[in-house]
Amino acid sequence: MRYDLDFSNTFDRTLLFWIERFIRYKLTTLSNRQVNDKEKLALIIQKLVVGTNNINELTLLVKDARNIGLSGINTYFNPLVKLFNFLNNLGLASMKEIDEELLSDFLASSTSGLSDASKKNHRIALLGLFTYIDKQNENTDGNSYMFKIELKNWGGLKGNSGSKLPSFMNKDEINRFLIAINEYEFSDKTSYRNRLIIKMIIYTGIRVSEMLNLKLKDMFKEDDVYLLQIRGKGNKPRVVMIKASIIENDLNNWLDMRVCNDDLLVCNQKGNRLTQSYVSRTVENILISAGIRKEKNGAHMLRHSFATLLYQKHHDLILVQEALGHADINTSRIYTHFDKDRLRATTNLMD
Repeated sequence: MRYDLDFSNTFDRTLLFWIERFIRYKLTTLSNRQVNDKEKLALIIQKLVVGTNNINELTLLVKDARNIGLSGINTYFNPLVKLFNFLNNLGLASMKEIDEELLSDFLASSTSGLSDASKKNHRIALLGLFTYIDKQNENTDGNSYMFKIELKNWGGLKGNSGSKLPSFMNKDEINRFLIAINEYEFSDKTSYRNRLIIKMIIYTGIRVSEMLNLKLKDMFKEDDVYLLQIRGKGNKPRVVMIKASIIENDLNNWLDMRVCNDDLLVCNQKGNRLTQSYVSRTVENILISAGIRKEKNGAHMLRHSFATLLYQKHHDLILVQEALGHADINTSRIYTHFDKDRLRATTNLMD
């Protein structure tokens, strides 16, 4: 049986559900030769079918499974407990906000000081979970959301094949996209807000979750720019800038009609936090209107486009790391692969 990716109306409950399903799958596929109480194992699996109330209750069930002989379950579960706590501290609204970059940041911050064997176990656990979710989720129209997590190359441990290159727009496509933002027909109630959101993401490279969590008090004007005080992953602060001329019209018109809870800069019509999936659908519609198609057309692709252009213009990896709020500079190195001017030098090697 398959389930909707965002199974519950709260992120923590949804993530717990998927970890439960994955652990149940592992309990039924790991070797049970060392199990000394098969009745208790059956009871544990039955409880996982019903579902637990919280991560602590799930931890006790896994401990029981380990105590009856399934010690290998810890290889998968212990890293996932860390992941559960890490993701819940970020204020995510949808499973779709999880991507390879976020998981690389988790690994960088959670495995420092661990042995290579432990780092490999963390990677194995993450790959196992998201491969399982890829196969088991299905929405109402019968399609599945694919994470396609690979983690082939991250700061703590290097694989054999390198990391997967993200989708991004080139300069021409970015120009077409920027024109399409202003030409796309939104409703009167959403036009200024949606243009503000998308412009702030593409011009600053902030994460969608950071944009949606931004408070009005975190934004202030200084001369001809707006400064945004961003709280990134792990509650790490950074400051990004955007020219006032780019957003001022949309911002002022949006503020005239804005009625948001919790001092949020942007919100839905009920005053609550918008979802990442809503923003991604909006971005995809604008991309389609501009005739731009990418492997991944979601809002996170705007961040990759910003970072790629930033590195191409300045060739400064530290600047990319600081602008994007990466915990590990190795996460930023992926954007060096798009430096065609440097690569062109290799064509003259044999001259």
